[in-house]
Amino acid sequence: MNHLLFENIDEPGLNTLEVYRRRGGYQMAEQALAMARDSIVTALKDSGLRGRGGAGFPTGMKASFIPQGKMDKYLVCNADESEPGTFKDRELIQKNPHSLIEGMIIAAYAVGANKAFIFIRGEYVQQAEILEAALAEAKEAGLIGPNVLGRGMELDMWVHRGAGAYICGEETGLLDALEGRRGNPRLKPPFPANQGLYQGPTLLNNVETLTAIPYILRVGAEAYAAMGVEKSSGTKLISVSGNVKRPGNYEIELGMTGRDIIYGLAGGITDDREVLLWFPGGSSSPVLTKDDLDLPYDYDSLAGAKTMLGSGAIIVADDSNSVVDIAVKTASFYKHESCGKCTPCREGTNWTTKMLKRIQSGEATPMDLDVISSVCDQIMGNCLCVLGDAMAMPVASMVTKFRPHFEAHIEQARAANEARLLAELEATGPVLEGIGATASYR
Repeated sequence: MNHLLFENIDEPGLNTLEVYRRRGGYQMAEQALAMARDSIVTALKDSGLRGRGGAGFPTGMKASFIPQGKMDKYLVCNADESEPGTFKDRELIQKNPHSLIEGMIIAAYAVGANKAFIFIRGEYVQQAEILEAALAEAKEAGLIGPNVLGRGMELDMWVHRGAGAYICGEETGLLDALEGRRGNPRLKPPFPANQGLYQGPTLLNNVETLTAIPYILRVGAEAYAAMGVEKSSGTKLISVSGNVKRPGNYEIELGMTGRDIIYGLAGGITDDREVLLWFPGGSSSPVLTKDDLDLPYDYDSLAGAKTMLGSGAIIVADDSNSVVDIAVKTASFYKHESCGKCTPCREGTNWTTKMLKRIQSGEATPMDLDVISSVCDQIMGNCLCVLGDAMAMPVASMVTKFRPHFEAHIEQARAANEARLLAELEATGPVLEGIGATASYR
């Protein structure tokens, strides 16, 4: 198993410039600044690196969209890691912040940006302080500033703390927040590569994507592309959580099976129970079942199974859980985080949550499952950003794949409600008799 990003991750002091440089840090930045800019973009294309933030868009191609010529250009790092189940970027920032800074120096040079921002999730207070300390070291050493590494490149870099809203993980919502406004998504096009931060061309990638760049230059694009599988090259950091024996972050080569990850790396299911369902790419991904455990974990195989790799967060639920409760929690989260700017998301997440709670409380009928599926269909693809889809996709998949579970829950909950009402009527018998007597008198 090849480890790149996690190669020395647990070495004490790796977050300091001294230890990072002792491990060969910033050598790739020095080499990159001696290269032609377009050769770096070509290397990223040849490596096959796809964005590690969720969309999986080819990194080199995105960089090539930044227009050439002298103008204000920006590099923005999305460190607003707020997808439930995802915590890999937090570990990278906390233990190896200089690798992110080095990746950003190289990326900024490749596209001609001279201002860079790291937009970090508001709750990551400790990680923000570590990043700020690393950035101060880098500036003191001449790695950031008016003459980077003595090569005549100008680059300023800042850490910007967000306020803790899920929508700011969406790239245009992040840009609005970075400009000091409420974090709302923008209509696209124009895309950030042409009109992003302060209306200027902006390259926007997440922490893991930018951190991978120095390692790609170190091993070579061809060697990196040889890792993993076709169209899903390289290594990927995954966060495994839920009902597993060894939750945590792991670096894998893409193409491993879900079974090897859950039963191998993560040690299997707690108390040796069975898998009920698993989210392969964070809480926004359509769920898979125990029958899908042998599916290769890569972008195209998961897309073929009508789900997605997303942020690389695998959340496992065993058979002691209620799929109805999981659906309610998932929908409630996205209802809470909807910015409310577009109707399908604002109303759709609200209605879906209400209907799922009706199922949970025994007030629904099986017909409500059809209504939920219909509402989810109306949400998907009709919102300003993907937040509405992020709720609709997993909920719709749960209703489809676990319909008998939902129907059984509806029947049991309705029966329990009826039993409770009968018990209450029996308890209020004397009152009813009194009412009956009054009616008779009239």
